This record gives sequence, C-alpha cells and structure tokens, in this order.
Amino acid sequence: MTSGPGGAAILRRSIQVTCSASVGFYAFLYGLQQPVAALYALFTPISLGLLSTIPGTGRQQAWITLRTLPFGVAFVALGTALAVSTAAAVAGMLIVGFFLSFTVVAGPRTAGPAPGLQLLYILACFPPYAPQTLGARLTGVAVGVVLLGLCQMFVLPGPPATRYRIVLADALETAAAAAVDPARVSVARLRYLSEGMRLSQVSPGERPTGPGRRDRALAQAGAAVRRVLDQLASRSTTSVPAGAAPRTDPSAAALRERVARTCEETGAALRVGERPPTADALDRAIRQFQAERIRRAADPGEPGADTDVLRRQAAELTLAESTWIAVTAVGVSAVGRRTSPLRPRELFWYADLPTTQLWARRIVGNATHRSVWFQNAVRVACGLAIARLVAGTLDLAHGFWVLLAVLTLGRTTVGATWRAVRQAMVGNLVGAVAAGVLLIALGRHLDAYAVLLVPGMLIAFALGPRLGVAYAQGLFTLVVSLAFAQITPTSWRLSEARIVDVVTGSVIGLLCGLLAWPAGARKEVHRTMATLLRSCGTLVPATVEALLAPSAAAPSPPATSPTLRHLRLAEAAYAQFRSEPPTAWEGAQADWHGVLIVAYHTVLGAQRLPCFEAPLPDVAADARAWVRGTAAELTTDADRIATYFTTDERPAPGRSPPGPTLPEHHPALPTLIDLEVWLTEIDHQLARIEDSVSPKT
Repeated sequence: MTSGPGGAAILRRSIQVTCSASVGFYAFLYGLQQPVAALYALFTPISLGLLSTIPGTGRQQAWITLRTLPFGVAFVALGTALAVSTAAAVAGMLIVGFFLSFTVVAGPRTAGPAPGLQLLYILACFPPYAPQTLGARLTGVAVGVVLLGLCQMFVLPGPPATRYRIVLADALETAAAAAVDPARVSVARLRYLSEGMRLSQVSPGERPTGPGRRDRALAQAGAAVRRVLDQLASRSTTSVPAGAAPRTDPSAAALRERVARTCEETGAALRVGERPPTADALDRAIRQFQAERIRRAADPGEPGADTDVLRRQAAELTLAESTWIAVTAVGVSAVGRRTSPLRPRELFWYADLPTTQLWARRIVGNATHRSVWFQNAVRVACGLAIARLVAGTLDLAHGFWVLLAVLTLGRTTVGATWRAVRQAMVGNLVGAVAAGVLLIALGRHLDAYAVLLVPGMLIAFALGPRLGVAYAQGLFTLVVSLAFAQITPTSWRLSEARIVDVVTGSVIGLLCGLLAWPAGARKEVHRTMATLLRSCGTLVPATVEALLAPSAAAPSPPATSPTLRHLRLAEAAYAQFRSEPPTAWEGAQADWHGVLIVAYHTVLGAQRLPCFEAPLPDVAADARAWVRGTAAELTTDADRIATYFTTDERPAPGRSPPGPTLPEHHPALPTLIDLEVWLTEIDHQLARIEDSVSPKT
C-alpha cells in the first residue's frame, strides 16, 4: 500500500471522480430519465479521472480536462458512426488506438488524457448501432467533462506544484553565490539542487518535455544549469595542496564575476516572471577571456603558457559557456515565438523553426520501430483491434470490457502483463461472486443500488489503486454491477459476462505481448545505446577537424542533429527500461546512464568548441597527430563498447590515449588544452562504461 503524498493524491482523485460521476449519473438517470446520457456522464469522469494520468494540480488539471472536451466529443461521434459494422469498428480501433497511444511523444500534458479518450471511443463503437442516441451520448460526455473539471478546480485541488521556472531561479541564484565564493554554498547543496532538476524529480505538469519551442528551450536551460551546478560542485571539491599558495588569475576572476552577475540577474527575472537579460555581456566576456588566453600563451614572458593554468582556465571557460547557454535558452523560452537564427545554429536549432516543423520533427523522429513509444503504440493498437474483432464476431455481452481489459492490463513486457493478468483474474473472480450475491439479494430494489453506488465508487477508487491490480479489478466489478443494475434489468449473469470478457481481453493482451516486443525495452535499450555511442564516436573526429580547418574563418560546428535524434530514442528506451520490473536473466547491467552522460558531453563539445575556440591553422604536425590520433582512438573505443551492447561479446581491454604533445608558447595552445580536457573527459567516461561491462577478476 502506498502512503504519503501519493496516497493523498489518490484520495483527492477518488473524491473528485466520485463527486463528478455521481452528480451527472443521478441527474440524467433519475432527474431527466436519460439512461444513455447517464451512462456517458458516469464513465467520462471515470475514464479521464482514473484511467488517465492528467498531470498538475487544481487549475492545471482542470484546464487540461476541459481542453479534452472537443476530442472526447469527436471520438464518441466517430465511434458511434463506426459501430455500423464490426469491420469499420475494428479499422477505427486500429487507427484511433495507435494515434492516442503515440501521443506520448508530445509529453505528459498532451498524452495524459489519451487513455480516457480511448475508453470513450471504445464505449461508443460497440453495438447496438444507435446513431439516434448520439445527442444523448455527447451531452453526457460534455456534462461529465465539465463536472470533472469543476471538481478538479474546487474540490480538494491539492497543493500547487513548484513551477519549473522557480526551480531554475533557485538553481541560478545558488550558482551565483557559489561562483562568487565557493565557501558560501556547500557541495551537498549544489548536488542536491542538481539532482532536483532532473525531470524525474519535477512535477509531471511542470516538465518541459513537449515538442514546442518554449519546452525545448526550458529543457535546454535546465540541462545547462545542471552542468553549471555540477561544475561548481567539482570546483569546490578541488583543494589546494597543503603549503601551496593559490595562484591568482585576474582574468578568470573577472569572468567568474560576470558569470555570477548573469546568473543572479537571470534568476531574479525568472522569479518575478520578467523577461531575462540577454547573454551578450557574458558572450563578450568569454571572447575577451579567450583572446587574453591566446595572447598570453603566445608570449614566452607570460605565465599564461603554463599548461596547468590553462587547464584551470578551461574549467572556468566551460562554466561560463554553460551559463551562456542557459541564459540564452531562458531568453528563447521567455519570447516563446519564432526568432531569427541564433549562433551557433546547431545549438539553438529550434529557435527559428515554425511550430509545425518542431512537432513534425518530434513525430517523424519517433516514427521508427526502434522507438519504444512507437512499439508500445503498435502493441496497444493491435491488441485493441483484435479485441474488438473478437468481441464483435462472438457477439459478447458488454464486449467493451474485453477492450478495457486489454487497455488496463497490458504492460510493456510479457512477464509483467502475465503478473497483472493473474492478479486481475483473482480480483475479478472474487468481485464477480460478491456482485452476483449482491444482485441476487437486492433484486430490483433500485433505491438500494442508488444508495450503495456512491460509497462503492469512493471505496473502489480510493483503495483499488493503493492495494493493487486484484483489488482494483474486484472493486471495479462491484461498481459496474451497481451502476448497470440501475440502468437496465440485471441479474447475476452480469458478473458472469464480466468474467468472460476480462478473461478474453487478458488472453488477447498476453498474445500481443508475447508476439510484439515481449522483452519490453531490454533489447531496445541495447540497440539504441549502441547506436548512440557510435554516433558520438563519429562526432569526435568531426569536431576536431572543424577546429583544424586551414581557414582563418570561424569554425563550423559538425552536424549534431542525428546524434540528438539517437539520444532522444535512447532516453525513451532507458526511461521505460527503468520502469519495468527486473528479471533474473538480465544479469549485470551496463552503465546506461553513463552512456547518456557521454552523449551529452560529446554533443555539447561538438556544438560549443567550434563556437568559442579559435581555428588551428598553424599547429605543429606532432600536435595535430596527437589530436587526430586521440579522436580516432575514442571512436574505436565507442564502437568496441557498442559492439558488446548488440552482440554480448565482452570488449577487449581498452587503452588510454597517449599523453598530449603540445607546443610551447603558441597561440593555439589554449584551444589544444580545451580539446585535451574535452577528449580526456570522454575517455574517462568511456572507461567507466567499459568497466561496467567487462568481466571482473
């Protein structure tokens, strides 16, 4: 049994659904004598309030619920029209099932109501074919949606969630304090804020996961702010050796001061809802800092040629660049609308694209059999279509329960589906026996059913989700029996019909789970992570060549959009993999999160290094050979580890890149040092991933 905030949220939701469903049901059935409208007024709040997972609290949930009204009306009208024949209903089920299941690509605010809309279509597409009842059906749906929205807004709306902008503001203001004086903010505080910005720790209603420009910009800003916090935490843990005096660097101190001021101003603007300042001043400070590094590195009389100093400056530069990315992305999110292209184009590629193209990129990018979202949509759509075909062909009484079983009991792995089906079988059997006894005992005493329905719904909706699948199915069977007994003459055979339908739907769900990606995301996470690593491997030498270009013009960043697409597929597969129950045959898992970290680091370096670094036209041949050789070795390492992910062949022992061969007192030295830092970090991360899959001695 769950407790704490989760239990409180379930209780609030059960009260809201019970209130909205019972008011509409009783008003239509006993006040207006409209049983069809009563049925839809009952099931609409249940489908959108219980079967759906609408994110947010209070007004957010109510707004999302009310926005689903046109779609609910459309799907009920479509289902009513397609109920003319089994073939038409099956075809519609296949298309609607895939469409609604695939809405997960748009984020939780869009995909949350999808299961509820699915149930409304299921309810309408079953016999009898009665187009003359369409008006009553649509009236019931409209009243049910409005009542649920009002209850979500006014009946126990729950505490408001922390806005993502406030989360960003807290992090930026803390980063400003840490940049001025590392002693003012503890490392634990920085790590805590960084972990709190992970999307899994953010309220679903506030997660910037949509395909639109604002969400993309907020997600990018959040990732950049997390890097700022992590970099400040890493710098705080680096201590000066005992007895050694810290070396002052006025240029680095000035850059840190500009970083702190920029973070503070941006955080303050986010907190009050104003448009944040631009990052132009920070951009100028970064370029002045780089110009000063190059000048000092070329002068033998300057201490700036000290490679240790240059490496510390590289850390300051990375901190400033991460801050610049965060502030620029916050500015894009504040504007919201389409802007002129931003430099570098690869980093802010979404800023000047139309919204329709952003949606198209998200949809097309996931319209592949390598996407777990696509796989799940296909599995659900096929299961629902087959269930509708079986129910229509066999003319099962209350056949929509067959599809409801497929919809609610299906899981992403066949093992998890079987566990849910077993529990559902037990729960339905017990619930059906109890409902049968109740129907026999009460007979046609409608007032008794009317009195029992409200407490029955409240108990079922409050305890079912907390106690598990068996209890939820058994209690829901009782609720359904109490409701249908008031609409039409009912006997104990209603319970028998529900058992038959649930068993039929369970078998269909199991078969679909067995035939369509039965292992869930396990294999897909191996494939997508391997593809992602290989894509990152190709970015490393491409970035190096962009900086080694003989032209004196500013380097052009390599194309990172293919890697970003692979990264999104890998993130989705990893998220589903983490949500699935572990199995004994998985054995030791690779460091999947480490693969994602490698991808973030590689893509960011490929985007920012050509933007902020000077080209390297006159570097000595041995330095060029070192840079290219290291990049090639990292590509080989990434490919070797990726091969293990797809073949289970243990990777051969890796190697460490050779020590850098760098010129002394040369203008290219700062850029070479920055490249060395980037390549070394990739090497360390790949080594950690390799350790996680290599046999232990």
